[in-house]
Amino acid sequence: MAIKRLLLLAALLGGCAAAPPPAPAPTAAPAPDNAAAWYRQAAAAGGKVLVIDPAQSLVAVTVRRGGALARLGHDHVVASRAIAGYAAPAAGRADFSFRLDQMTVDEPALRREAGLDTQPSADAVAGTRANMLTRVLEADKFPLVALHAQQIADQPMQLTITLHGVTRTVAAPTRIEPAGDGVAASGTLQLRQSDFGITPMSVMGGAITVQDAIELRFRIVARTAGVEVR
Repeated sequence: MAIKRLLLLAALLGGCAAAPPPAPAPTAAPAPDNAAAWYRQAAAAGGKVLVIDPAQSLVAVTVRRGGALARLGHDHVVASRAIAGYAAPAAGRADFSFRLDQMTVDEPALRREAGLDTQPSADAVAGTRANMLTRVLEADKFPLVALHAQQIADQPMQLTITLHGVTRTVAAPTRIEPAGDGVAASGTLQLRQSDFGITPMSVMGGAITVQDAIELRFRIVARTAGVEVR
């Protein structure tokens, strides 16, 4: 049982195998209340404000195992579909957030999309999710992930992420296209857990580790139907 628990902890989170980008510098992000106020003002002034559609939106993170005994663990896909927020296409701006405790772990379809050809057991998934929320992400202290996207001219989208009490801004090349009565933004980028004050797990003297780099992919759909800025 002790070995099983160690392996379960080691399989908690992982990073991408690819080399991560240089560490970005910390920057300030707008507070959620201030962001909502900005969209209220924009709407009152006649600007077009869209609401994020959680039924069509997704943030998925692929995390990978490492170490000499990595074969005994699992790679994972952690995802959120409960995404809330707003976008103002004319201003090249979007603000959205999601709760860590609403994230899923290892949905079979998302694992296949990430190129993972195995499926952990239900017990392993439940253990991974519990350890992720309590031991790594400390979701009781830092329950939300907040993101602020800003597009300036032809430059890559600047994405400001607040996670685990730390805020970073990174370049996030993004594809923007029409989606019904709104727009969809999608892209992929790499991040380091340690850049957000998160210590990747390691057990058995480092024989099983969680790699620091992670791959985040997103598709955010914002629509005009039923828009009400609160």
